[in-house]
Amino acid sequence: MKRFLFALSFLIIAYVAAGPLLAQDNPFVGTWKLDVAKSKSEPGPVAKSQTRTVVAEGEGAKYSFEGVRADGTPFSYSFTVNYDGKDYPVTGTGMPGGADTIAINLAGTHKAEATLKKGGKEVGKSEAEVSKDGTTTTVSSKGVTPDGKAYSIYSVYSKQ
Repeated sequence: MKRFLFALSFLIIAYVAAGPLLAQDNPFVGTWKLDVAKSKSEPGPVAKSQTRTVVAEGEGAKYSFEGVRADGTPFSYSFTVNYDGKDYPVTGTGMPGGADTIAINLAGTHKAEATLKKGGKEVGKSEAEVSKDGTTTTVSSKGVTPDGKAYSIYSVYSKQ
């Protein structure tokens, strides 16, 4: 019985200790700055600036975005997700398509696919990929704005 309790205690301690190490394996984690010169937006110009911060949280991550639109107005939004394809709420303003929820699935070790919804209705899709060297993230998004116009955004971020 003592051996069983010792083994069980060891496994629990190993699991708890490994959690942060597994989170560090998430290539999306870090602070990322938008490379405006390499990014594109249709219609209209890309944001003047944007910082994307991703922090490991549980089995997923918390994403925070802050920046300034091309017209000079600030935006800030965030969400916390597990990479399980379930809808998670978005807080703040400026999410593409005015989305109020996001669902993310991993499509490999360095790639994620997201579905954006507003009021339960899909308003966009997004695909993010981190380079193998971990220094660049590219995000391709397509969808419709709250006023029904199509948008396409290609964003390139550099790790800070």
